[in-house]
Amino acid sequence: MFSFSFKNRIAFNYILSGSILIAMVFVCIFAIVKYSVNEHINEGIQEELEKHLEEVKIDSNNTYLIQVDQWRAREHNSINVNPVFVEFYDTNKQLIDKSPNLNDSNLKLLDDSHNNEFFNTSLNGISVRQLQTPIINENKVVGYLVVAMSLEDFEIVEILKETLLISFPIILIVLFLIARFFAGRSIKPVSTIIETSSKITKDNLQTRIPLPHNKDELYRLSENINHLLDRIENTIEREKQFTSDASHELRTPLAVIKGTMEVLIRKPRSQEEYESKINFCISEVNRLNHMVDQLLLLARFENQKQNIKKESIYLNAIILDSLTRFSNKIDSKKIKVKTLFTQDYYLLSDNYLVSIIISNLISNAIKYTNNNGEVSISLVIQKNTIDFIIKDNGVGISPNDLDKIFSSFYRSDVSNHPEIKGTGLGLSIVKRLCDLLKIDISVKSTLDIGTEVKLSFPLENPK
Repeated sequence: MFSFSFKNRIAFNYILSGSILIAMVFVCIFAIVKYSVNEHINEGIQEELEKHLEEVKIDSNNTYLIQVDQWRAREHNSINVNPVFVEFYDTNKQLIDKSPNLNDSNLKLLDDSHNNEFFNTSLNGISVRQLQTPIINENKVVGYLVVAMSLEDFEIVEILKETLLISFPIILIVLFLIARFFAGRSIKPVSTIIETSSKITKDNLQTRIPLPHNKDELYRLSENINHLLDRIENTIEREKQFTSDASHELRTPLAVIKGTMEVLIRKPRSQEEYESKINFCISEVNRLNHMVDQLLLLARFENQKQNIKKESIYLNAIILDSLTRFSNKIDSKKIKVKTLFTQDYYLLSDNYLVSIIISNLISNAIKYTNNNGEVSISLVIQKNTIDFIIKDNGVGISPNDLDKIFSSFYRSDVSNHPEIKGTGLGLSIVKRLCDLLKIDISVKSTLDIGTEVKLSFPLENPK
C-alpha cells in the first residue's frame, strides 16, 4: 500500500487546510465581483430609464410626445461599446419608436406582471438585461418604456470565474511544493534522530542525538530520547556488572567444592577426614544455595513496578519471628538482643516483602556483631512514619564504603574477621524492596564501633 512520507503528509495537511481557506476567499471574491457588476448594470439601466422618462411630454389628449431629437442625439447610435437600447410603446403595446442601434431588431415587451422587474434575454445573440415601466399620467397608463443594456460587463465575471478555477489547482501545487520544502527543513531534526538512532546498538550506547537549536517539541523529544539512552546504558552496564559478579561468586564455591572432592579421591582417607571434608562441602553447597536464592529474589524484584499487596501487618510479630529464626546464631555468639517497643505497631504494606527486609537487616546485625555483643531493635511512631531502628556494636563500616553497601556483591573490608561469610546481596535486596514500598532507609556506621540502620515506614491507617 502506497503511503506518504512524513514530510509529504505535513505538506498535504497544510495545503488541505490552505485549499479550504483559498476556496473560501475565491468564492467570496467571485460573489462580490458578480454582485458589484450586477448592481452596476441594474443601476445603469435604472438611470437610463429615469432619463428617458423625464424626456416624455404629455399633451392635452393624454398622449405622450417623445423628444426624439434629444434622446436620438445620445450615445444610442453604437451597438459595440456598452450599448443601451430604448423602445417606446403606446397603450396598445404597439411600438412607437426605438433607438437607432436596434436597427431591425426589437426588444420584448412583456405583460404587466413584469413591469419594473429586471429581465435577462438576448438580442441578435447578445445577452441583454431589460427593464420595462409604464408611462403614467393622472394615474392612467398612456404607454410603455423599455430600456435594455448589454451584459458584456458580465464577461468580466465569467473571465474571473475561469481564472479562479484555473489558478486554484496551480496555487495548490505551488503551495504543496513550498510546504514540502519548509516541512523538510522543519523535520530535519527527525531525520537526525533516525540517522543517529540507527547507529545505536548494544555495543554502541554512547552515541547521543544532537539537540536542535530551537527548544521546541523536537528539542524535548531529542532530550527525552537521550535521557532514555542514558538509563538504558546504565541498566545494561549494571546488568553486565551483575552477571560478571554473579558468575564469579558462583564459580568460587563450586571451585572450592571441586578442589575438595579432588583431594579426597587422590588417596584413601580416614573416616574423620571424609566426614570433615564432606561437611565442609555441604556448608559450601548451603552457601551456594543461599546465594542462588538471593539472586533469584533480587532478579524477581529488580524490575517490579506493581503487584505489591497492601495489607495490615503486625510489625512487632515480624521482628519477633525473625529473631526466632536466628535464635541459634544469637545463642552461639551469645549476643544480647534488646527489643525496645512497648506497644503494638500496625501498618499497611506487603507482609512478605517487609519480612524479607527485616530478616535481612537482623541477619546482618547478628553476622557483624562480635561474640558477647549487643543488638537493639526499637520502634518509634512519628507524625507520618513508624521508624524501625536496629543498632549493633559490631565491626562497623568505614566511611569510604558507606555509599557502596547497597551495590550487588559489594562487601566492606572484613579481612580482620575471616569468620564472617556473606554474598554481598542482602543490602541490595533490602534497598530494592524499600524503593518498591516507598520506605526511606538510612545507615550510620563507625568502624569497629557499630552500625545503625533506620527504616521509615509511611504511616497509614490499617483497614
